[in-house]
Amino acid sequence: MALIQILGPGCPKCRQLAENAEAAAKALGVDYYIEKITEINKITAFGVMMTPALVVDGQVKVVGKVPSPEAIKAMLK
Repeated sequence: MALIQILGPGCPKCRQLAENAEAAAKALGVDYYIEKITEINKITAFGVMMTPALVVDGQVKVVGKVPSPEAIKAMLK
């Protein structure tokens, strides 16, 4: 199961990133769990200083932008 974490305060871009990540995982048929992390201390523990950010299985994949579902698919493979 893939752990997909969305780091951010819950802004519109954060919500869009979560939607795109979920669409990508569903399109690939990947078992996944999406966790939204909103606490600043936990976000900075990843070394992330800009949000939104996408973390897949503990690895920071994207910071400060919202990739398309197609781009996220490549990160989940």
